Amino acid sequence: MSATPAKDASPGEADAVIRVRNLKVAFGEKVIMDGLDLDVMRGEILGFVGGSGQGKSVLTRTILGLVRKQRGTIEVFGEDVDKLDQRAHRTLERRFGVMFQHGALFSALSVKQNIQLPMREYLKLSPRLLDELAMLKIEMVGLPPDAADKAPSELSGGMIKRAALARALALDPEIVFLDEPTSGLDPIGAADFDELIMTLKQTLGLTVFMVTHDLDSLFVACDRIAALADKRVIAVGSLADMLASDHPWLKAYFGGERARARLPKDNLRT
Repeated sequence: MSATPAKDASPGEADAVIRVRNLKVAFGEKVIMDGLDLDVMRGEILGFVGGSGQGKSVLTRTILGLVRKQRGTIEVFGEDVDKLDQRAHRTLERRFGVMFQHGALFSALSVKQNIQLPMREYLKLSPRLLDELAMLKIEMVGLPPDAADKAPSELSGGMIKRAALARALALDPEIVFLDEPTSGLDPIGAADFDELIMTLKQTLGLTVFMVTHDLDSLFVACDRIAALADKRVIAVGSLADMLASDHPWLKAYFGGERARARLPKDNLRT
C-alpha cells in the first residue's frame, strides 16, 4: 500500500497522515459526531481533548475501523480506508499501535506474552526472536527486565501503562494512538510518561494521536491540540490558539482556575 498522499491534497494537507472529512458517527438515534474534520500531521503529537462523553475515544475507534461511521471519509497515508481490500487493511493495521485507556492487557498472560501477541498475529518469528524483541520493547518503555514474566496483576498502575505502550510498539508502528495514557497516574508518574512519549516520538519518528483530558500533557507534550465539542472539531492549533478562542467550552476548559494555575503568566489572557 502506498504511503504517498492523495493526489488532490493541497500542500498543507500533503503531510497529513490521517485526514478525516465530514465524519458522522451515531449509535442508534444518538449522534456522537456530525461533520467532523481533522488532520493529524506526520511526526506530531496531537492532543485530542473534549468533554466527558463527547466522543473522543469513539473517534479513535472509528479511525481504527472498530466503530462504523454513517458518513464521511477517512484517509490514512493518503489512502481512503473504505477502498482498501482485506490485504491492504492488514498492511495498514501493522502501521498502527494502540494503547487503550486502562491498558487492556490480558490478565492470563505475562507482560512478555502480551507484547508478543501482535508479533504472533502478523509476523512469523522463532520463539527466541520473539523473546528478544519483547525484551527490547520492555527496555524501550523503561520497564525493568524482571517485569517480563510478571502478570498484569503484579504491576503498579504506571507499569501497566508502560507494558501497554510496549505492546503498542510491538510492530514498530508509524502512528500510535493513546487513549487517556496518564489517567490514574500520580503527577510524577504522569510527567514521566509524558517525557517517555516525547522521547519515543523523537527517537522513533512517531506520529502520536493522544486522547487526553490531562492539562499537563496538553501543555507539555503536545505539538498541537484539537478540541471536540458540538459533535465536531471546534478548534485545532497551539495552546495560544486555544486560549484565544471565544468558544464557551474552550474558554471554560483552558481559562478555568486549574488551567490558569498551570500556565506561565505570560500565556494568560488579560
